[in-house]
Amino acid sequence: MDMARMSSKGQVTIPVDIRRKLGLKEGDKVIFLEKGSDVILINSNRLAFAEFQKEMMGEAEKTGVGSEQDVVDLVREARRKLWGERHEGDV
Repeated sequence: MDMARMSSKGQVTIPVDIRRKLGLKEGDKVIFLEKGSDVILINSNRLAFAEFQKEMMGEAEKTGVGSEQDVVDLVREARRKLWGERHEGDV
């Protein structure tokens, strides 16, 4: 269990072990999430990524992407199209 003291300005230093567990670095933002009478501290980047993953669940299957090779093929095709568009007039 880690403990911190609040300053007169309401500032608290997050203990280093907790920062490591949350993957926090200088400049990162945190979210205070209320759960009943408790408050949970969350790394905002991790929360945003988890929300993005949740939103994207099942999207690959809807578009017919079923394997890693399908993704590689899609990226190659996109690169070919971009290269073609950029170098259309080149000889």
